[in-house]
Amino acid sequence: MPDRDEETGRYTGEYSSEDFLSAIQAEDGIAGTGDIAERVGCAHDTAYKRLQQMERDELISSRKVGNTLLWEVVD
Repeated sequence: MPDRDEETGRYTGEYSSEDFLSAIQAEDGIAGTGDIAERVGCAHDTAYKRLQQMERDELISSRKVGNTLLWEVVD
């Protein structure tokens, strides 16, 4: 699992925010956590935690549809 930068609290390591944004865009701009994790090549839990941080940073937004949490890039 990627480490966090001690000063900013942001993730460091092998998975960049761009990797996650690209994965969402590759799924027509909206994707579930599992699909994003598969495209990025990381564990579901790793993707979920990173996506939550990206949402706090206002890079993406989420909405619940049925039992699925969908993520999309903020314009």
